[in-house]
Amino acid sequence: MKSRVQLLVLCVLINASSISAEVTRVIIASQTTVAGGQSFGATGPYEKLVGTIEFALDPSNSHNARIVDLKQAQRGDDGRVHFSSDLFILRPVDTTRGNGVLLFEVVNRGRKGLLTRFNGAPANTPDPSAPSDVGNGFLMREGYTLVSVGWEFDLDPSLMRADLPRAILPNQELLVHELSVTILVNQHSSEAALSDSPGGRPPSHYPPADASSATDKLTVRDSYWDTPVAIPRSKWRFVTAVDGSPRLALDGGFEPGRIYEVTYRATGARVTGAGLAAIRDAASAFKYRADLPIRGRRAYIFGASQSGRFLREFLYEGFNADEQDRQVYDAVWPHIAGAARGPFNTRFATTTQLSFFIPTRFPFTDSVQRDADGKQDGILSVYRPEQQPKIFYTNTSVEYWGGGRAAALTHTSPDGKRDIELQPNVRIYLLAGTQHGEAALPPTTTNGQQPNNPTPQAAVMRAFLRALHEWVSSSTRPPDSRYPRLSDKTLVPAAEIRFPAIPGIPDPKRITGPGGVVNGTVTLLPYLVPAVDADGNERTGVRVPELAVPLATTTGWNFRAQAVGNPTTIYPLLGSYIPFSRSRAEREARGDPRLSIEERYGTREEYLQKIRTAAQQLIRSRYLLQEDLDNVITRASAHWDYATRSGP
Repeated sequence: MKSRVQLLVLCVLINASSISAEVTRVIIASQTTVAGGQSFGATGPYEKLVGTIEFALDPSNSHNARIVDLKQAQRGDDGRVHFSSDLFILRPVDTTRGNGVLLFEVVNRGRKGLLTRFNGAPANTPDPSAPSDVGNGFLMREGYTLVSVGWEFDLDPSLMRADLPRAILPNQELLVHELSVTILVNQHSSEAALSDSPGGRPPSHYPPADASSATDKLTVRDSYWDTPVAIPRSKWRFVTAVDGSPRLALDGGFEPGRIYEVTYRATGARVTGAGLAAIRDAASAFKYRADLPIRGRRAYIFGASQSGRFLREFLYEGFNADEQDRQVYDAVWPHIAGAARGPFNTRFATTTQLSFFIPTRFPFTDSVQRDADGKQDGILSVYRPEQQPKIFYTNTSVEYWGGGRAAALTHTSPDGKRDIELQPNVRIYLLAGTQHGEAALPPTTTNGQQPNNPTPQAAVMRAFLRALHEWVSSSTRPPDSRYPRLSDKTLVPAAEIRFPAIPGIPDPKRITGPGGVVNGTVTLLPYLVPAVDADGNERTGVRVPELAVPLATTTGWNFRAQAVGNPTTIYPLLGSYIPFSRSRAEREARGDPRLSIEERYGTREEYLQKIRTAAQQLIRSRYLLQEDLDNVITRASAHWDYATRSGP
């Protein structure tokens, strides 16, 4: 394996262009060939560059005006605010053999995910090096340069992060600013991190200004729409974790599945909006400047879940135009974000929160709309036409059903009463019958009452990426949007969903809808979900072969297991796998209204032929790649073996 260490320091020159440069220095600490030097098709071998990137933000530049507390940060001698971020690159050793595209990823809580999502590589590999770390090599064969830049400060040093500037706040501002953090646990515990992740990671890193303040509040409720019940101040207290982050201790302990919320005056504010600027300025520099070690003709950016919400906020806040007013990203792909954004540019931002209990805020669509209090706004309203990127919005069923994401509002009016026309540069796709993150097959039961939903997504995502690239690079029209609509009744109010009465399965009509902020008050938003067929499977969207030729009902919701508490509510981000009976006799004995596998498919070969036909239809429509056909058949074959062996 080739390995060399290179230190590259790019100094600011004393001229007009360098004084306005947002990236002041790139330091490459190591440069190493990956995957044993293997060649990836016409692109050849790849190398890994690891280092840091340093930024300087001008508080007086209009493109930085929306960065909260930037003017409160310490400035250098040049009058700008300086900070740095971790940098990670995977690129062709011979960059002329690549496709010229910088594929940025908004890392999710410091973890890289592009190789897992598109290459099928193992998850949570912090430093991909070995051949197995890069999976099937799809992104390499396509010729992308993969770029990750840290943007959050409150992460473990082993993860991708940024050393964001501190906000030096006047005392009077600290006295009036309160921070509210949701706490959720999956088992009874005497202490809890300030986090709505049941694992408590990563926690809030803002310590209280006064740990014994009598004005701090802790409340509890069972569902989001219940009235919070105050817990006496004498029964809870702040404690400090080993890593220095604040925790809460509660007499009698925290109960699993309940929603706790602590409100207190915090300290340690950072200019978290500088993380948005880091993602802007790194791409701008690598795209437009010739004096840096990383270069590309075009820049695309992908973000999933938290990172998808980040991208919607990134677009809304105007960050796709750099300090020189140039377009930054040619293509932006927020995945599994629904209509949500997030607290990525606020004082005491809790960027790592799951957002399941964070109200979705107007605007929801790219085009300008008017909300219930008369406000007019749109995600892309701040841009001139030439600054707007091509956009793919992809969602699973969870983003329609999950209470905090309200995906239907990305393509309806704010009151949920009519479909809207999408802008020409936007496509929306529902990955029908899938959950927030694809579960493994065979499916396992974790925190939900049903097994997790394993409906595959990766092959469709690869097809989408190629289509997005062709749209930008050659103006080839991408596949038509596929999502549920009010006009054809494939999008319906959740209260009207006609889900089959399957023994042992709770009624999804009891699931409560999303919240939004109107006139400063949190209120219910329209709750619209994809309509289902007689099996309970969604009727529209991109229906992968295993959904079009089903062996089970797969949903975007899963009620909490008794073991993790509050079983009348759904578990955030999980879907359900509800298998068909194997035979008619088994079905009738269970009282299941859905036809059995035996009644649907005469033989295994008949089933696989139907799978092949469904896959070929998707290939013709460009929702699937020809090269993935054999993998689709192999996966469906394994699913058949599992379903016919195991049964319900």
